Amino acid sequence: MRLHLRGIGLPDGEPVEWWVADGVLSAEPVPGAETVFTDGWILPGLVDAHCHVGIGEHGPTDLDEAIAQAETERGAGALLLRDAGSPVDTRSLDDRDDLPRIIRAGRHIARPKRYTPGLPVDVEDESQLPEVVAEQARFGDGWVKLVGDWIDRSVGDLAPLWSADVLAKAIDAAHANGARVTAHVFGEDALPGLIAAGIDCIEHGTGLTDDTIAMMVEHGTALVPTLINIDNFPEIADSAGKYPTYATHMRELYASCRQRVGAAREAGVPIYAGTDAGSMIAHGRIADEVAALHGIGMSPHDALGAASWDARKWLGRSAMEHGAPADLVCCSADPRLPGVLNRPDLVILRGVVYR
Repeated sequence: MRLHLRGIGLPDGEPVEWWVADGVLSAEPVPGAETVFTDGWILPGLVDAHCHVGIGEHGPTDLDEAIAQAETERGAGALLLRDAGSPVDTRSLDDRDDLPRIIRAGRHIARPKRYTPGLPVDVEDESQLPEVVAEQARFGDGWVKLVGDWIDRSVGDLAPLWSADVLAKAIDAAHANGARVTAHVFGEDALPGLIAAGIDCIEHGTGLTDDTIAMMVEHGTALVPTLINIDNFPEIADSAGKYPTYATHMRELYASCRQRVGAAREAGVPIYAGTDAGSMIAHGRIADEVAALHGIGMSPHDALGAASWDARKWLGRSAMEHGAPADLVCCSADPRLPGVLNRPDLVILRGVVYR
């Protein structure tokens, strides 16, 4: 399929003209190309930097449902997915040119009874963590996902899962295997040890303090706050009647989350858009997360970049350049305006028009 497009390109905001042949972009004219877009904005395919392909409302899914989830993301323009932990082996999806590319972090790594049942690899003895991390690094696509904190029922509140010395060895093991490390963290106490150990990214980060924000800036640690999922915290708290301290803590984290993420942005912490789709969040909601990032103080341009060109650079993937995969989202109106990104006019994945 040979295509031709012209419009206003983002992030630069300048007129652009692209041709597509054999699934890649060309800055040079391609004979016989069909003009499919001529008036509007053209941007690199969107990125959901925290989703779970293969996790549904009731836990792990079958492969058919995982494929349906990926198709939903494609319809929303999310053409690159960073899967932040899944128990389902979705590597066969890489053989399909009609689905978004997935960057996998393997399975969540947790302690027994310290995460959602059926999802993680459970580490009985924390001294085994570096070995398990190295294994998941070899299985994934350049990322490993730790569970940094979770409710500890013996204390009735969020608590860290790992000691500082083991974390340092585990993160070193991931880096030695060519992988970066991220961690699920809701509360305050797990953050200092993870950041000091050299972790590359924090997911959620609702317990950020001024001190841990400063640490993230010093270490260059990224943040994917999953703001639309944090909106579920009150419901989680309401269901935790047996653990009143935990319930109160979750409500407090919810109340301060947007101010804390805003403070991280102001301090210079790199922030990227992720929905946490799977389980409590439906797939295909990246536009809602972009709007939420604008709500914590990011400019409309930067919020969109956190789900497109900036996220692609962070993940080591090409954006809109000659010879890159033709993964594009086209909007007749400026996608930085409210509501526009929810309704892309055209989604092009590897040179094929899907919407």
